[in-house]
Amino acid sequence: MSNYKFILSGGGTGGHIYPAVAIADELKSRYPDAEFLFVGASDRMEMDKVPQAGYKIEGLWISGIQRKLTLKNLAFPFKLVSSLWRSKRIIKTFNPDVVIGTGGFASGPLLQMATTKKIPSLIQEQNSYPGITNKLLGKKVNTICVAYEGLEKFFPKEKIRLTGNPIRKDLLEVKSKHLEGKDVFLQIHSKYTLLVLGGSLGARRINQLIEANIEIFEEQNVQVIWQCGKLYYDQYKQYNELANVQVHAFLNNMDMAYAAADVIISRAGAISVSELCIVGKPVIFIPSPNVAEDHQTKNAKAIADKNAAILIRERDLDSEFKNQFSDLIENDEKRKELSEKIEALALVNATNDIVDEVEKLLKKQ
Repeated sequence: MSNYKFILSGGGTGGHIYPAVAIADELKSRYPDAEFLFVGASDRMEMDKVPQAGYKIEGLWISGIQRKLTLKNLAFPFKLVSSLWRSKRIIKTFNPDVVIGTGGFASGPLLQMATTKKIPSLIQEQNSYPGITNKLLGKKVNTICVAYEGLEKFFPKEKIRLTGNPIRKDLLEVKSKHLEGKDVFLQIHSKYTLLVLGGSLGARRINQLIEANIEIFEEQNVQVIWQCGKLYYDQYKQYNELANVQVHAFLNNMDMAYAAADVIISRAGAISVSELCIVGKPVIFIPSPNVAEDHQTKNAKAIADKNAAILIRERDLDSEFKNQFSDLIENDEKRKELSEKIEALALVNATNDIVDEVEKLLKKQ
């Protein structure tokens, strides 16, 4: 039987949406006749991104609990009841064979209802420190696919499978395209290229850091591809006038940007970390301190503790960045060691391995 039905739920950020789409694509390649339905939060980016990827989506009226006391929190119980009721209706109407959650608000009510109905279910946890939704669901679902070791602290050990995070296939060839990448960005082959990534919206503190060090990069003969984010582009676009700096609101050809880079500065969202392991370049992680459970710092620390990347917290940038960066640019051996160690942590077959686990749930039915 190949006309299976799958519901996938996850969203709020690209880090939850992208893995869900990658899993759906792999399932579709194995079961071309299968039916797919995504479930997301009705006011979040998945409502646009999922149809763009070619899948149907239903929205739930749900949001997270704010850390401060706000009007949104007062509405939370009503949203939760509404979402549980709607999830029950969606499951009854669609009648899925397996339900898959990749985190985010909407996956909570949907997987809660799926497990109540004894429908085989799997969650994919991208971070080294799970969010509240997945922690609660871990007790109820059949299988938990993780990207980091040591998650027995949060989940039942017998349900855990270490698979890694699904990543874009075009990143697997990045190493062999170094000079091609430099040509795409009109970079000089003999100079070191620094790639700066702050996420699609941008990262204020990273942008301030790059601006403060522009003269130092020039002194060190470093050329910069600086993705400052669309919120900050107008503020920093004047630096495009410098010969060694390119400022971009966002980068469409991410694989070529990774290929061109000799050193990368990045936030430490789970999917970014997984991509950077595949890319295998020396990385300085500057995690965002403004995310739930400070999970970016934990993600970066999991890599830095294995001497596979450099971690600098925002509060230490003024005192540590210049020395750490200069040392990295001047030390060929250190760059080589960081490259080899971060690449050794890459889990290249993540999407296949996760879908293998979904197939095991199908066979159990």
